[in-house]
Amino acid sequence: MPQTKFFRTLYAIIFLLLIVLLGSKVSFVFRPIVVFVQTLFFPFLISGVLFYLFRPIVRFMLRFKIPKGISILIIYLVILGLFVLLGFSIGPLLGNQFEALINNFPSMLDAAKVQFNALNHNPWVNKYVDWNVIADSVVNYIKTSYTTIGSNLAGFFGIVTNIILVFVTVPFILYYMLKEGDKAAPYVLRLLPVREREHGVSILHDLDHALSSYIKGQVLVAITIGLIVFIGYLIIGMPYALLLAIFAMFTNVIPYIGPLIGLAPAVIVASIHSPSMIIKVLVVAVIAQQVEGNFVTPNVMGKNLNIHPLTIILLLLVAGSLAGFLGMLLAIPTYAVLKVVVSHVYQLIRLRSQEKKVLSAEE
Repeated sequence: MPQTKFFRTLYAIIFLLLIVLLGSKVSFVFRPIVVFVQTLFFPFLISGVLFYLFRPIVRFMLRFKIPKGISILIIYLVILGLFVLLGFSIGPLLGNQFEALINNFPSMLDAAKVQFNALNHNPWVNKYVDWNVIADSVVNYIKTSYTTIGSNLAGFFGIVTNIILVFVTVPFILYYMLKEGDKAAPYVLRLLPVREREHGVSILHDLDHALSSYIKGQVLVAITIGLIVFIGYLIIGMPYALLLAIFAMFTNVIPYIGPLIGLAPAVIVASIHSPSMIIKVLVVAVIAQQVEGNFVTPNVMGKNLNIHPLTIILLLLVAGSLAGFLGMLLAIPTYAVLKVVVSHVYQLIRLRSQEKKVLSAEE
């Protein structure tokens, strides 16, 4: 009996590998499907995030007998007004900082190289590290990448086209998600057998709760970190404070690794001015992370996902190697979804096995 089970498993693996091999031989057949998924991926991803952020507002308005369509339009008008307000208030400042950063980027790299070379005079550093080689390699790589990105007009227009596509399609997708989203669960449940629908309801509820908690929590935490970092940079007189704070806010949505990514540009900019500015930037980063770790995250997110920190780090490393920044961004919510599905399926299998044991014992 164990041998039969082993050979069945082996046959299944071989059959699966044959399917993968045949699929690779006729990849041109699946190419349109891949392009279709790639085109719609980001609009649906952004719409899904906004859906979980705005759904509580729509449900709140329903208590006052405001129809969903009117509620969604009100939300759109409020968001448009906020964008206009932010555009007039911080738009010029952000634009000036971005333009200054782009114009000063080559000179900043040269200044950073000088700072690194100055460390070479330190006997302790010089004993173990050749900063000349490291500085030349890093600066040349960044300059080459910077020039390549600037000259690659085809890639630039492709990115612009994708951004326009997202801005055009997301409002329509989000509108129907908010208006018809409650009908999705009953439709999915109708596809299941009647006796499995109770477990289906539980799975969908837990999936919705996990995604909703993670998305809302990460957004609130990121905004809080952005505000703390911006205020801290203003206090210490950091150049490009708004631009660097916004960058830190967006990268903070990646657990553990995101704050380090967001800190890197600030350290580079600070290193050009003085070593004391680097220390001030590190102090601001430590204060922001302490506030986030001890006050914001426990109260906003709690332990809803119940994922061990080591598991998160391993997931981020693997996802980053496989899919870069996007992989790190989606690794944790994807793992949370799979964890919910696998745990429910495992419980269902256990219940089935227990039922079979009871029936066999009765017979």
